[in-house]
Amino acid sequence: MGVGVSNWRLARAVSQAGQLGVVSGTALDLLLTRRLQSGDPGGHMAEAAARFPFPAIVERVWKRYFVEGGKSVAKKFMGVPMHALKPSQDLVDLTVLANFVEVNLAKHGHPGLVGINLLEKIQLPTIPSLFGAMMAGVDYVLMGAGIPRAIPGILDQLAQGQATRLKIDVQGTTGDQEYFTEFDPAPYLKSPEQRLDRPKFLAIVSSATLAIALARKSSGRVDGFVVEGWTAGGHNAPPRGTMHIDAAGEPIYGERDLPDLQKIAALGLPYWLAGSFGERGKIAEAQALGAVGIQVGTAFAFCEESGIDPELKQKVLDGSRRGILRVFTDPVASPTGFPFKIIQGGPDTSIPVCGEDRVRICDLGYLRHLFRKPDGNVGYRCPSEPVADYLRKGGTNEDTVGRQCVCNGLISTLGLGQTVADGSTEKPLLTGGDDAVVVARFLEPGKSSYRALDVIARLLS
Repeated sequence: MGVGVSNWRLARAVSQAGQLGVVSGTALDLLLTRRLQSGDPGGHMAEAAARFPFPAIVERVWKRYFVEGGKSVAKKFMGVPMHALKPSQDLVDLTVLANFVEVNLAKHGHPGLVGINLLEKIQLPTIPSLFGAMMAGVDYVLMGAGIPRAIPGILDQLAQGQATRLKIDVQGTTGDQEYFTEFDPAPYLKSPEQRLDRPKFLAIVSSATLAIALARKSSGRVDGFVVEGWTAGGHNAPPRGTMHIDAAGEPIYGERDLPDLQKIAALGLPYWLAGSFGERGKIAEAQALGAVGIQVGTAFAFCEESGIDPELKQKVLDGSRRGILRVFTDPVASPTGFPFKIIQGGPDTSIPVCGEDRVRICDLGYLRHLFRKPDGNVGYRCPSEPVADYLRKGGTNEDTVGRQCVCNGLISTLGLGQTVADGSTEKPLLTGGDDAVVVARFLEPGKSSYRALDVIARLLS
């Protein structure tokens, strides 16, 4: 559901209703700093940070980023250092703290279950993100957008207080060249004997082949799967085989892309179905197919508790009510190379669109690709950065065509977009599943908004 859409408020509401509420773990370090520079409305960040066991880290972060009353609209947000193979200790501390804060707020004061969702494609902050969430007692870790076979073993090591490392994908490596990011939890433990609960791990998959490989070859225990179809929001798995594009410019999916649920069921692990399951009757349908339940994103993305800017939510709900929304599966917008769902409205919906006319700048860097330089060192490049910079780093012009800045676009969806040189704000990049076109079905007659509990009631009815 993008950066900060499935935030602590939404996850908390779903968890308190007896379901598994899941926070998005993407770019939580950036999100915390922008909330602080916005004045920490309601004091929620400070409330959770007060429960973090290392106040010196909290003090440093607040001293650097907190702005009493919030920064002026015209002033730019202070940046966060980009993640690298060997990040600074301050950035690691910020990442651990940010993940602790989000999960702690979602879990505090009730016994419900809370998970965190990370993208395998964003590897550099993964381990400190996981550890911060585990410090807050996260119950589940969900990960997709890649093959996260190393994560179960990393969870085992972190739970035991052991140092661990994650192999990083680096383009251009040959032979036995390997690169790792490392993390030692010792500085964040009250004593060498302290142990943390190991959260359950759910892999997000789109095929039986991937599920089987993860169940058999992961570094530790896989506890289940979310089997996601191509109608789900955000990043989609590409079609199997050569990608073909239809007349509208979207990838063509077919029978080969349907997961073999019998093979997945044969693994003996629970699985949930995702992708256009956000409607009444869909739980029974999923259970008839052998699943234990469903994962729902888009229906919750536009409820009151989600992190999307309220004005933008209203425009989407209005467009859905009038039947003029479209969800476009863009095959090239994301620098990850995965197809990416983008919500588009008619000209009278006023839904802003982040497009190719944006002046390119890569100032967040979460989706950068790592590549091996001729001297053996690692460089960083993004197909959405200025074309000349990308070409200078050895990238190809073809890779830059049609790319959009997903990092800035998603954070802008929350109303926390960066101020750019001309005084305007980065435009949102609004994602949602195919069901976004009918999301207004959750509105009661005469109402202009709905709550997470309304979604759950409809799904369970």
